[in-house]
Amino acid sequence: MDDTTETPKSDAPGNADKPVDEWTTGGEAMTGAQASYLKTLCEEAGEEFDPDMTKGDASKRIDELQGKTGRGT
Repeated sequence: MDDTTETPKSDAPGNADKPVDEWTTGGEAMTGAQASYLKTLCEEAGEEFDPDMTKGDASKRIDELQGKTGRGT
C-alpha cells in the first residue's frame, strides 16, 4: 500500500515567482530579515540604509545591491 500523497500542482506562480509590483503585501513595512540583510548590503556598498522601506521597495533594493556587491544569485 502506498501512503504517499501528492501535493496538488498549480499553474499560479509562487510568491518568489511573482513580480514585486504584484505582491499583495508589498506596501507593508519590510520584514526584520529584509532589514538586516539590506543593512548589510548597504554597508558593503557604501550606501545609505533606509529603515522605512516597504517590503516591495526593500526587495527591489536588495536585488540592486546584490548586483553591486557581487552577492547576487
